[in-house]
Amino acid sequence: MLTSFSTVASRNFLRRAASAQRATSKACFSSSNVEIEHYTSGWSQEDKDYYTQSGKFQIQTFNKISPKGLERFPGDKYEVKGEEFEGGTSHAILLRSHKLQEEEVNVTIRAIARCGAGTNNVPVDRMTELGIPVFNTPGANANAVKELVLCGLLLGSRRVIDGINHMTDLGKQGLAKERVEKDKAMFGGRELKGKTLAVIGLGHIGAATARDAAALGMNITGYDPGLSINSALMLPRNISLEDSITAAIADADYISINIPYIKGEGGTHGIIGKEVISHFKSDAVLLNFARGELVDSEAMKNFLDSGNGRYISDFPDDLLWDHKNSVLLPHLGASTEEAEDTAASMAADTIKDFLETGTIKNSVNFPNTTLPDTVPGAVRFTVVNTNKPGVLAHILDEFSKADMNIVQQINQSKGEVAYNVLDVDTGSKEDESVEKFNAIQEKITMLDGVLSSRVLFGPPGTGYAKNLEGEYFV
Repeated sequence: MLTSFSTVASRNFLRRAASAQRATSKACFSSSNVEIEHYTSGWSQEDKDYYTQSGKFQIQTFNKISPKGLERFPGDKYEVKGEEFEGGTSHAILLRSHKLQEEEVNVTIRAIARCGAGTNNVPVDRMTELGIPVFNTPGANANAVKELVLCGLLLGSRRVIDGINHMTDLGKQGLAKERVEKDKAMFGGRELKGKTLAVIGLGHIGAATARDAAALGMNITGYDPGLSINSALMLPRNISLEDSITAAIADADYISINIPYIKGEGGTHGIIGKEVISHFKSDAVLLNFARGELVDSEAMKNFLDSGNGRYISDFPDDLLWDHKNSVLLPHLGASTEEAEDTAASMAADTIKDFLETGTIKNSVNFPNTTLPDTVPGAVRFTVVNTNKPGVLAHILDEFSKADMNIVQQINQSKGEVAYNVLDVDTGSKEDESVEKFNAIQEKITMLDGVLSSRVLFGPPGTGYAKNLEGEYFV
């Protein structure tokens, strides 16, 4: 077995790219060379030792991350650095709402994880071009958001907030006890039991909302063309699944939208617009705890002006903020201690699994990839490459030419990126194996189509290589 990889591997710190500045040009993803200009944080040959420190995995955090999540990183293998840290080695990034800029992604970054479901604050397409997986935490905040949706049902059925504001005004005048019984008729409402809730999007949050609303005695209709088996198992037995949004909402008293926001043609921007809203009942209540951009504000205003409908949203709206029939909350959906703990823990675990075993789970741009534990006498080797014909064959050919046996392997792809995990027999002679791994890693990394490679052995932080404009960085 190998006892040390970093000592010999350090010989491969032979070349470094020149210092970088931000450039406006972008390289085509089809090229295997990652142009130096893409790394706008700036680094030079003189910084080699600064950027290649080893001994522990370095985790760069942005925003305030739950301590319970950060505890998942054992101190003997990991060092967590806060937002104030500048420069130096970082192997992964953990963030919440921080809008990540490319200049904050150093050349040593292997992975990025967001403590939450959405990744709009991360330049996912660029990270894919650079061979960096981006992880999220689907379902971590589902219970918190679901509970607020249920609160929204009550806010939409009773004018609770109007009543609270009225009591505040009466209290200021010293008239609360005198007027309370007389004025309560101003804030009448209706019960939820027996009413119909249409749930648009039956993922973690939508399925949980449907289940718990049914427990309150509501009738449930739903629509989700991509309904998963796990979500389907959560649904109430008496749910009526429809084949379109308009069919699901036709007779609904309440409508909850729980779908992702997708920009561009065929996306979901303004999906709840004039056409869909025209099928609402005149007193329907729309609950939006997904994304503000899903709703066409002008169309919603026309609906609210024309009847007794309501709009309950967890997002700001410049047009509807003061409408008498709208209630806007300051994005409180996932703002619970429990949700933040769960999201941070999930994000930390995905980073750990990736750095230590090469496993990919819950990535928005890389394929889910799992290989059994490394077999005795083998070293794990991972390769990120463009998803085009022939690249895998060239990778395997390099191992064959080096007379190295692959014990087990897996190749997965997603869109334009492919990911390979290979367990390679080290052989009986330690020194020869180390030299072979050094040589073969460089050859594979410099193949056309390969973006990066890792040897998962030795001190944390070592064994990572990239092809930077024809220069070998390890």
